[in-house]
Formats: sequence, structure tokens, C-alpha cells
Amino acid sequence: MINPLRGMKDLTFDESQRFVHIVTTAITIAKRYGYGYIETPILEETALFKRSVGDSSDIVSKEMYQFEDKGGNDVCMRPEGTAGVVRAFVHAKLDRQPSKQKFYYYGSMFRYERPQKGRLRAFHQFGCESFGEGSVYEDFTIITMISQIFEALGIGFDLQINSLGCTECMPPYKQDLVGFLTQIKTDLCEDCNRRIDTNPIRVLDCKNKTCQSLLLNAPKLINNLCTSCDTDFKKLTVLLDKASIKYQVDTHLVRGLDYYNKTAFEFVSNEIGAQSAIAGGGRYDKLVEFLDGKPTPAVGFAIGIERIMELVKMPESVREGIYLGAMVDEAVEKLFAIATAKRKETKVTLEYTSKGFKSHMKGADKVHARYVVLIGEDELSNGTVWLKDLETKEEKTLLIEAF
Repeated sequence: MINPLRGMKDLTFDESQRFVHIVTTAITIAKRYGYGYIETPILEETALFKRSVGDSSDIVSKEMYQFEDKGGNDVCMRPEGTAGVVRAFVHAKLDRQPSKQKFYYYGSMFRYERPQKGRLRAFHQFGCESFGEGSVYEDFTIITMISQIFEALGIGFDLQINSLGCTECMPPYKQDLVGFLTQIKTDLCEDCNRRIDTNPIRVLDCKNKTCQSLLLNAPKLINNLCTSCDTDFKKLTVLLDKASIKYQVDTHLVRGLDYYNKTAFEFVSNEIGAQSAIAGGGRYDKLVEFLDGKPTPAVGFAIGIERIMELVKMPESVREGIYLGAMVDEAVEKLFAIATAKRKETKVTLEYTSKGFKSHMKGADKVHARYVVLIGEDELSNGTVWLKDLETKEEKTLLIEAF
């Protein structure tokens, strides 16, 4: 027997139902906010993620499924969705159009890391990206939309927010941070020491408990924001307060990707163990420009579908459609014609083998059919069908032409 690769799994019947429910719920809400569907390739040039996510990120330095294809191209399986959407945005020259653009996507992502609960090597994300709107009101709107998605799915959450500043306030802050980190570098882990030289901000994201304790007194970017960033962040908190969306300011929240600036946020759950982040995102006003497009403000997010699969409260199963069953072999052909006609308007389950009454009733119940329609000897000779509504328990006999 051939097994799935480590860290990759099949979506079984129950999980596939949950997956579809999550995606359809998220799409329904995203459409209300003006988002349209976009799909990008699973395979991209490696350079796309090195330039956007960042060489110093764990994703690029440790986790990408990267290889050389038969044409000698350096390619990789997409580890996240935003970079591909931005590339598509620039490739289609949408950055040169005056209108604002909003896209949602969902699909498989790939990261080579140690599999654990809620974290697989092949996983799925639902995400949204909004281009052309630089107002902090759009940041608030994105957060509101995610809140509504989780509420619709019956998932509790805590919201954490931070500001990562901009090109004006980030450089002096980095200088202060490097000065602080240099004093304690001998006590920091190997990854943190490497990041001091490559991307010191990401030291704040270290999960090592010793490092976290050493970073408690690190300078806070939120205390060193320029006037514009400080005004926007305070406005965001006011908007969240007015909307009664509870949040915590986490000064160490930097996200794992290099392209974020200004607003950064994570939705977390304490019901899924150590990997508590179930959604995250923020503003990335420079990424379109980094990928050779015209300067375009942008903000977005992604939800980890596997992270929330067990948390979703599924709606009660609703009976729908028709179950067709023959009680004599000669009736099967009659039922084929009925099935073909009825499938134009509703779900139909057709049992090809003639069975007894009880077996057909069990079959109809198993597929959650609303109606069961049977043809036995009497019905066949009379040109009728026996019908029962499994919700109201009403029974009747109808001419085939009238059904």
C-alpha cells in the first residue's frame, strides 16, 4: 500500500465537508465586501518569494519546496498566497489602473517543516488582498471581515495587533534594536544571532522561551512611530473599540514575512495547542513596488484552514433531494428516466439494485434525502410511484407523469 507523504494528508469525507463549509462561508462574506476570485499557479519562480517574503525568513531559508525543473528554471511550490497574487496583479498591469482591486483566493500551500497538529507540509489557506486603498479604514474593514467569518463558523478568537511602522520610523528603530540585541547576543539562540545581521526585527518573533525572556526589555517600535503611523494605529484602536471588537496590543508581533509595514494582526485561539494563530495579515504598501509595479498601497490576510478545521461548528444536516429505489428489477429502467429529469432541478440518489422496503428506507436516511420514491410491482403495473416526505412523514401515490 502506498501511503501519503509525511506531512501531507487526504481530506476524508467529514473533513471535506468541513473544508467546503469553511470556504463557502468565507467566500460568501468576502463577496459582500466587494472581493472577486483570483487563482494563481501553485508553481512559481523561487525569486518571487525571495524578493517578497525575504531571504532571512524561515520560509525562504528553511521551508520551501524548491527545485530545478527540466528547463533549468529555479522554481518552488508556493509557501503562501500573497506574493503570487501581487505578481499576478502586476503582470496584468492592474497597478496602472485607477480603480481599486480586491481579490479572494483559496488553495494549497507547501512548506517543508516538522509536521504537528494544525501544521502540515501541504495545507490550505483562504485569503484576501485589497489593492489601492491606503486608509486605515481598510485595515479595520479587513479585520471586521475576518471577525465575521469566524463568527459565522462559530469560532472564538482573540485579536492581537501591532504597528510595524514605515520607511521613516523603521530605520532609527532598527538601529536602537540592534544596539540592544548586540548587548545580549551571546545569550540568544543561533537563529536570533543570524537575524541580528540580516533582519533584526524578526528576532522579536523568536519562539525560544529563553530569547523571549531576554527580549522583554527590548525597545518597542510602537513607542517610536512617526506621526503618520502613530495616528493611523491610534485610529485603528478607536475603530475597533467603537465596533466592540476586543483586541490586545502585542509589541512583539512582527509576522513571519518581510513585506509587512504599518498594521499587523493575528487572530489566535487557545483551543488548538501551541500553534495558536488561526489567521494573520496586515498592510504591505511597498510589495507591489518591490515586484516591479507602480507604488500601490495594499492590505490582506490569510486563514489557515487546517488550523480551524476542528473548531468549526457545522450546521445541522438538512434533508435534501430525492432517493429513488426499485423493489423489482423491471422498475430500475423507469427510475433512470425519472432520475435524469429530476437531476435538472435537485439532488437525486438512484439505487441501481432492487431491494426490499426497509433497505430502501435505510438507504434514503443514510444520504439524508428529503423524499423517498419507490416503484414496486403494483406501481409498475399502474404507472405510478410511491412517495414519502421524510420530514413531514406524509405519504402519497402519484402517476409517474405527475411526479
